[in-house]
Amino acid sequence: MKIRIASLLAALTVGATSLLAQEFSAISSGNPLDGLERLKNFESRRASSSDPDWKNGNNDSRPIPPGGTLTLAELEGPGVITHFWCTIAHDAPFYSRLMTLRIYWDGEEHPSVECPIGDFFGIGNGVDQSFTSLPLRVTSNGRARNCYWPMPFRKSARITVSNDSDQRCHAFYYYLDWQKHESLPGDTAYFHAMYRQEYPCVMGRNYLLADIVGRGHYVGTIQSVYLVSPGWYGEGDDFSFIDGATEPQLRGTGTEDYFCNGWGFEQQSGPFYGTPLWEGYDTGDRGTAYRFHIPDPVTFTKSLRVEIEHKGSQTFPDGTFDGFIERDDLMSSVALWYQTEPHKPWPPLPPGPERLPFHERTLAVGWKAVPDAKHSAAPLEVQPVGGVTDNKQLWFRPTDANAWVEVPFTVDTNLTAQLWVKLLHSWDYGIYRVKLDGRELATLDLLNADAAPQTHKLGFHTLAAGPHTLRFECVGKNDKSKGYYFGFDALTARIPVYSRPASKDLRDLQVKTK
Repeated sequence: MKIRIASLLAALTVGATSLLAQEFSAISSGNPLDGLERLKNFESRRASSSDPDWKNGNNDSRPIPPGGTLTLAELEGPGVITHFWCTIAHDAPFYSRLMTLRIYWDGEEHPSVECPIGDFFGIGNGVDQSFTSLPLRVTSNGRARNCYWPMPFRKSARITVSNDSDQRCHAFYYYLDWQKHESLPGDTAYFHAMYRQEYPCVMGRNYLLADIVGRGHYVGTIQSVYLVSPGWYGEGDDFSFIDGATEPQLRGTGTEDYFCNGWGFEQQSGPFYGTPLWEGYDTGDRGTAYRFHIPDPVTFTKSLRVEIEHKGSQTFPDGTFDGFIERDDLMSSVALWYQTEPHKPWPPLPPGPERLPFHERTLAVGWKAVPDAKHSAAPLEVQPVGGVTDNKQLWFRPTDANAWVEVPFTVDTNLTAQLWVKLLHSWDYGIYRVKLDGRELATLDLLNADAAPQTHKLGFHTLAAGPHTLRFECVGKNDKSKGYYFGFDALTARIPVYSRPASKDLRDLQVKTK
């Protein structure tokens, strides 16, 4: 039943009366495949990254240099893009926030789709993460992205992707499947997707999701957050002001309520709503939630303004608690809608690096640390392995639990940051305790059916300038593991682009805005 709604949306978008009749017939019969056998009145087309020498070659991707732009397709209408798939090989961490998708309809100067490619496909903050919804599906551990929003155009469509990082995109693979029509009905509306961010959210005003002028219908919100302090960010209500109204006709009861969840967030996904990324309630945790208004589009004839409060809870250093207070988290979003006439100009898109909620620094690289590392009596060497820094890692091969390895590193300036460690997990790896300068940070079970690196959060820490020691101690192994091996790739620090001064708390900021 739910699958048919996507076809209904496509039919409503292009105004195909006969197709609507088929879809309603399918719903009434209960068979989602009803109508598939009926002949279609369009030509099937595709633009892809296929090797131009398709008979002999397999060079089926396109590179994009730092700062470069790749044109995926220039299509002649009338037509409807029905499916967009891509997968990317890129060395830059958080590359999906650093690559920009733009789509121009009918020769317009300013794109109607302009947002980081990861956010467009439903996951913010540059994270690769799989999930399933009706118009979007991401698989292959977040690396295979699919979009099924119907995107019609009368005269032309130009689709580009820009690499706004300082590293080369080695390969961009893509399919753009579309239908060539003889004509589109007069009430056909154009698809729009606009990204915006506030780092941090501005105290004293709601976060703006969309500010639209024209006629159309709003079909979705993708919202991402990076927590500046511990607590719950999602007590804020959503408001929709339709056609210039001074009071919102649509009023919500809380952020998790707008995104159709309740009592907070957990990682989950579904056809119309989900939280495909949710790391928790601590400083530095990230989340992305989506709400697709497919059964319930928000219609407007002149304008639409959609806002959401950035309010939540906070426990203060003196032990007091406030459950409904403005928060200064780092927020970003994508608004999705259809409208008939050209959209009004949008604010400039922030440069690629400014879209990240933190700057990442590498403090130690495993394979480079092998000559200086101290360890117990077991082999320690550099091992070639995929998916890690320079495709090499520090490889430690003890035969029992009485094993340890220490990696020295130096910080050139005082540093307060969230620390992350990237370790290999495999079928013969052990359980290891992680210590920094003698302080225990985590205990990690490195068992995995296949050899694959994973990144683990170690919390926020202040490191003084000078030498430090990262120590890994074997404390046993999973019963299913065949050994006690250990593989270390890197220790990184994520430094938030905004951090509230230590002398301030949210109560100070509330007073100053009133």
